[in-house]
This record gives sequence, C-alpha cells and structure tokens, in this order.
Amino acid sequence: MRVHELAKELGVNTKVIMDLLASMKVQAKSHSSTLDEATVERVRRRVKGHVEAKPAEPGRVATTPSGERILGMRKIVLPPPPPEPPAADSTTVDTPAIGAAPAKPASVEPPVKAKPALPEIRVVPRPVAPPAEHLHPASAPKVTSRDAKPAMRPAAAAPGTMAPQRPPVKPGPPRREGPPRPMPPRAPVEPPPPSAAPAPAVTPPRERIPKIKERIPPPPPPEPVAPPPVVPAEIDVAGPITVGELAAKLGLGGGDVVKRLLEQGVLAGINQQIGVDVAAKVADALGSKIRRPEPAAAGAALSAPRRLERAKDDAAVPRSPVVTVMGHVDHGKTSLLDAIRQTDVATREFGGITQHIGASTVEVGGKRIVFIDTPGHEAFTTLRARGAQITDIVVLVVAADDGVMPQTVEALNHAKAAGVPVIVAINKVDLPQANPDRVKQQLSDLGLVPEDWGGDTVTIPVSARTQKGIKELLELILLVSDMQELRANPARPARGTIVEARLDRGRGPVATVLVQEGTLRIGDAVVAGSSYGRVRAMTSERGERVAEATPATPVEVVGLNDVPTAGDLLEVVADDKLAKAVAEERRERQRAVEAAALRPGGEEAGAAEGPKELRIILKADAHGSVEALTSALERLAVPEVKVTVMHAAVGNVTESDVMLAAASRAVIIGFNIRPEPQVRKMAEQEHVDILSHRVIYEAIDDVTKRVRGLLAPKRREVSLGQAEVRKTFTISKTGMVAGCYVTAGVITRTASVRVIRDGVVVHEGKIASLRRFKDDAREVTEGFECGIALERFGDIKVGDILEAFEI
Repeated sequence: MRVHELAKELGVNTKVIMDLLASMKVQAKSHSSTLDEATVERVRRRVKGHVEAKPAEPGRVATTPSGERILGMRKIVLPPPPPEPPAADSTTVDTPAIGAAPAKPASVEPPVKAKPALPEIRVVPRPVAPPAEHLHPASAPKVTSRDAKPAMRPAAAAPGTMAPQRPPVKPGPPRREGPPRPMPPRAPVEPPPPSAAPAPAVTPPRERIPKIKERIPPPPPPEPVAPPPVVPAEIDVAGPITVGELAAKLGLGGGDVVKRLLEQGVLAGINQQIGVDVAAKVADALGSKIRRPEPAAAGAALSAPRRLERAKDDAAVPRSPVVTVMGHVDHGKTSLLDAIRQTDVATREFGGITQHIGASTVEVGGKRIVFIDTPGHEAFTTLRARGAQITDIVVLVVAADDGVMPQTVEALNHAKAAGVPVIVAINKVDLPQANPDRVKQQLSDLGLVPEDWGGDTVTIPVSARTQKGIKELLELILLVSDMQELRANPARPARGTIVEARLDRGRGPVATVLVQEGTLRIGDAVVAGSSYGRVRAMTSERGERVAEATPATPVEVVGLNDVPTAGDLLEVVADDKLAKAVAEERRERQRAVEAAALRPGGEEAGAAEGPKELRIILKADAHGSVEALTSALERLAVPEVKVTVMHAAVGNVTESDVMLAAASRAVIIGFNIRPEPQVRKMAEQEHVDILSHRVIYEAIDDVTKRVRGLLAPKRREVSLGQAEVRKTFTISKTGMVAGCYVTAGVITRTASVRVIRDGVVVHEGKIASLRRFKDDAREVTEGFECGIALERFGDIKVGDILEAFEI
C-alpha cells in the first residue's frame, strides 16, 4: 500500500504519516512510496491509538483558532454543570500540545497560559449543540469542519492574524448557513477533519524533531571503493590499434593510456591509431605484455606471396590450363583472341570471351582453356610483380611480316622471368610479305629454337583472319598442359588470385578472382592482401550467378571491405575474426615497408644464399650504346657480387620497365635518355631507382660503387618539372626565348634545365631568364605559360621539352 493511500484510509495528512514513518525508522522517500503489510499495520495501530480523542475534536478546533471566540461562546455556556473537568483536562492536555507543536516548537509558555481557557473551551461545543437542536446535524459538523481547516492554517501561518477575521463570521449565522449548502457535496471530504484529530495524537513530533536532527547529521554510508583495475598479463594485438581499443584490452581508462603515451613523448588522442611497437611499450609500462597472434588457419596468407604448389594428394584432379596471350600490340593479339572466340561460337553458339570480367573459358574437345583477357603484357607483369603467378602457358604472338619487335623481346623476358612454357604463334602468315623463316631465325637469336630446327620451342603458323592454325594452336595448348600435369584438389579451402578489381557504385568492391585450388562458395570468409570480408555473391564470366567456383574458374566476387590489388592472393579462412586479423597484419607490414628507407634494388637479393646479384635494366638512345654498356657493366662482376643485365633495349624508360624492375628488384640505367613524369612517379611508388647518365664512364662508376656497397651515387638530382615549347621568339638583347607551357611540376629561376628533343638530350645548362607576362618570375607552376631563355643555347625548337632539375 502506498503512503498517500494509507493516509486517505486513516484520514490523516500525508505529511503526518511520513513523520510517523520516520519516527519508526521506516524508509519512505515520498507519498508514493510503497509500504509492506507489517508496516501498514504498525502505522494503523499507532494512529488508531490516538484517535480515541475524536469527540474532543470540536473542542480542540474551537480552542485552536483563538481565545476570543471561546470567550464569546463561554458566556453562552456558563450554565452547564462542570462535572467533566477531568475528561476535559485530558483532552486539553493533548490539544495545546497540538496547537503549540506546529506553531512554534521553541515557545513552551503559550500552551501553559492557555490552560485556564481550556475548561471554557471544553464546555463550548456541548452547550452550543443543545440550543440548535434542529441545526445540530448540519451545523455542528459545519462548525467543526470550518474550524478544522483553520486549525491547519494557523499552524502554517503562526501569527494570530486569523483570529480577527473569524469574529465577523460569527455574527452572521445566515452566512454560516450559506456556505454549508455548497458544503454538503463536500461531505465526503469531511472525514479528513475528524481524521485531522489523530494528528494531534501523533504530534509527539516534539520527540520527532530531535529524531529529524539525528537523521540529518549521519553522513551517507561510504561508497564502496572500487578495487584497482587488474591489468591482464598478456593481450592480443594483431596490428595497429587505437588508444581506446588498447585501453579496453588493458582494462583501463583512456586517460591512463594517454598519460603513458605522453610520458613516452607520443601525443595521441583516444581515437588515434598507434603502432604495435608503441602499444608494446605502453603495455610494458603498465605491467602487461603484447602477444601478436599468428593465425594458424591462414599461415599461407601471412607468408610471402608464392606460386601455388601443385596438389600431390590422391584427391587432386586435373584442372584446366591458364593461358596468357602476349606480344606486340600490332601483331594481332586481339585478333587471335577474337578468332578463338569465333571458334567457340561455332561449337557452342555463345561467346566464350566477354569484355566485362577480364578472364574467360573456351572448350576444345570437351576440355576447358582459361584465357586471362588482359591488355598486353603489362597486366601480366603486374601480377608477377605481386608474386602471384597464375599463368601456366604463355602464347607469344609474332607477326610474320614485322618479325621480332622490341615489345616482343620484352614480353619474352617477362615469360622467362615467370618460368612458364612459351608457345610461339607466328601470325599473319596469309600476307604476301610474310616470312616465317626470318621470324624463326630471330627467335633463335633470342634463345627460342623452334622444334623443326632441333630446339624445344613449340611454334605454329596461324592466321586470325583466315582461321588457319587456330584449332592446332588450341590442341597444342592442351598438349603442353597435359605434359605439365596440372592438378588441383577441389576439396581444400579455396585459394586463388585477384586478376583485377574495381569499385562498383552499386555493389561496392568487386574482384575478379581466378580460383586455383579448392572450391570457393558463397558465405566463405576470405582475405585478399589487406582486404577481407565474406563472399556475398559470385558471377561467372557469362554474367550468371553461381553458388560455387571450382579450380581454374574465373568469377566476380562481391563482399570485400576494400578494393584489393591485382595479383593479391585470395584465401578462405575459418571466420571473419581471423580474416580481419590477417588483413591488419598485412596492412601493418605494408606500412612498415613503405616507411622504412629501402636499399637500392637488387643488392639485397640473395643475401642469405651466397653471392649477391645486382640486376640491371638498360635503356639507351642507340644500339651501339646498348652493346657497349652491356659488355662494360657485365665485366664489373666480382666473386661476391654478380652483375646481370636482365633487359637491354633502345628507347625511353617505360612503365613496363619499371614493373619489371620492381618484380626483379633491379636498377634501371638510362643512357642519354630521360623518362617521362608518369614513369618517374610510378618508379617512386614501386621504389625503383632510375639512374640517368650522359657519359659512359659515369654509368660504369655508379655501378662500380653499387657493387662495392656504396648505395647512393655522389650526385643525386631531383626532377622539378617539365615545360613544353609552344613557340619561339628572338629578342635582340636576350636572344632566343621559348614560349613554354608547364606540363608537370614547377620551373624555378635557379634550376638547371635539359633540352629533350624526341627523347634525346640535346643540351644541359642553366636558365638565363624566366618571365611571365613580361615580368620576371621566381617560379612558374603546372598549368601556366611562361617565357624561358637559356644560357649560351639558342637552338630551341617548337615541341622540345625543357626539364628543370636540381642537384
């Protein structure tokens, strides 16, 4: 039962019940607090014990307002006999206590003075009742109810101001009769006034006042002191972690970890990431150790990228070969793929090669051949640079009329570096100027001796236009694949390679995956490089939804958290948690590699396996320079360091050269040539050194220093920018002035400049004058025009490239 319900039942003010409960040591916060039955019974007994004095309520009410009223009533009441003084005395003893307690507890004398008037008060109610017998039923309660309310009010407004207002109410009995008529509807409210009588009985609040004082001073019970946080002995940290996550693992507040970081000189916020090494120092200072979990199920994913081994267990089954067509861009590579597609169309009535996935399958005699549909050899180099060798056979296309071209040699070097068999397709044999024998002679010079000349290189004449040799080429591919015994186990967890990846606006990251081992299913948790996720959908090369992909099957996978890199190895792991740990570990290693200062390429290769090898890619402006440099550099080899010229050609440094150097950890040497800005940018991203020289002995000296362990040449130059000559002017005082447009970087007044014409350096010197809108300029940035005059050089032509650099 609630406090206010009990007060209503007993006809007592809620505050009285609250005070009574406080005196009984019962906790009750408000009038809505709930009381148990035992407490309710105790309160009832306490209150009813004091309710006996109910008949004295009128006397009390008459006495409480003021003595003046009572005196007027006393004149009327004097005749009655006074046999009741003892009872009246008992009631009067209670009433003054009631009137005095709420008004002013400190004044004790007023109640004592009121005692002589008490006999008069007790007589008042009874004599007044007989004269108005006909009004007794209504008037008596009205008087009591009216007097009962003032009894409460004077208690609140201690001053006796109410007394003068009540006498004017008495003289007009009609006025008393007026309010009583509206009062009958309030008859149900009348019980509270009688119940107000118990209040006086309960009023030993004089005893309660000290109890309240006792209750205030005692302080609240002390809050239990939380035990100091227990820092775990070891925590698992797989990669970079935020300060908040580290604090949660250590069971501490973020502020504690931030303080420890500040002590070590690291300023980091609660949401900022810190490296594992920094986290280890913080944990050590707090008495904990960091354990870096090595995911067992994804051990292969954390290892260095490598070629997938062929399955040797009994469950392995033959798989389809993966073929990449490479060659010069004008030698009919695309036409050959179109011819293969037409062959497949004739047998299966639908296109086997589509343009939207990058990989496709063709059936020949009931067997499948997977073609990686990538443009040229550049994508193949990218895959090999990532360490993912997914190609089983390379088809090298050579035009019968053009013969071996520079890009043909480059593609052959890529195939040799990958260590895969090569099938040479001599295309365009239907042309009248075709000369297959000359092509075979050129291939023999490159080390590819045809079978009909006593070698081991498979060559076949084909014509993409007339369909000649297409079927024979496909049969040869199947024959070579049978000799390789390509097998895979579809029952293992799936592993494959990312052929290409992109960000789709509707589906998010989409990766083209070539499954090489096991079976990839929807719902598998996968990790690819630093990306991870769960396979949500798979699409075949024909755009059909598939539920699983077996070995040597290209599919599009949706569900990764980020776009992976072409060439990344995709593996199925136990769960999402493990996939995330592997991805974070890889991401941290990648950051460490990027942050560390890399040594020049090629010198660390083979450090743990005997002699080191310095690999070089040589590009020059003429064949004579190539031959001279190649022989001179190879003579620099010593027993401890082997110098290998992997690739030497005429022409400028290309992006393919950079990718080949990155894959083989080689150094690029350019003799009398200058690479393009985009090539330099790619070389910086791939951490490949490009060394440019104009004098042969400088190149020899540079390589000699590298062989001796001097990692950096004495002279290091920084390319600032390039400007293209759009127009030339002749000024009498200055001489030849070139009107230029800055195409890259910035041209500064103090920089040195090279004049490059058709990829060959024709002059190197200083800038004599740099102007913009007839005003001298200190520098001109990309996208603006300017006028440049060179010192002691006036042979500037439209189309020349001016390269600014600093030593």
